[in-house]
Amino acid sequence: MKRGKKYLETLKKYDRAVSYSLKEALNLVKTVSYAKFDETVDLSVKLNLKKSQSVRDTVVLPNQFRGEKRILVFCKAEKEKEAQEAGAAYVGAEDLIEKIKGGWLDFDVAVATPDMMKDVGKLGMVLGRRGLMPNPKTGTVTFDLKGALAELRKGRTEFRADKTGVVHLAVGKVSMESEKVAENVRTAVAEIKRKRPVDAKGEFIRTVSVASTMGPGIWVSIRDEE
Repeated sequence: MKRGKKYLETLKKYDRAVSYSLKEALNLVKTVSYAKFDETVDLSVKLNLKKSQSVRDTVVLPNQFRGEKRILVFCKAEKEKEAQEAGAAYVGAEDLIEKIKGGWLDFDVAVATPDMMKDVGKLGMVLGRRGLMPNPKTGTVTFDLKGALAELRKGRTEFRADKTGVVHLAVGKVSMESEKVAENVRTAVAEIKRKRPVDAKGEFIRTVSVASTMGPGIWVSIRDEE
């Protein structure tokens, strides 16, 4: 892949073969950031997984960096008040399903009560491609709307290993204090470790790196944080 001049210049500012402490790595992320916008800090964790194994869950990071999420709730009439009082931006049933079929997707996360999933499942092609399909594994299919929305508003976010065994997760902004981003990294890594498959063998976490949206990846010696 051809890289731009600014990107190539950043590579001269650190040793790509070295694994830095988390503090050093995050300070380097700030140093090599060159975009004109406030870049997101991304965490990448390479796991030792077999093809039959998967890692997927949610995590609430201690230091938030995103704006208020627009939460949509699919539920029947008796649960509408609970959803509205819990802070849902949109609440409905068949009306919202039809609206989404028509192309409307002006929300950030979707929650559904279990009795709605038969109908919501019809939106699989639309919501699935965008990572918006409610899922029991991520706590977005539940009758406890108050609890689910409270965690989502705190910043609960999903993580999952891709086909290559890597978990990618946004953990902050370049403009944030490095220690706050570090807290988020430690929390995320701890949750990923907690989801280690029972039949996993050997060292579970192979490598950890951090990078800004436009910047290069910087290796982290996560053992220094244990």
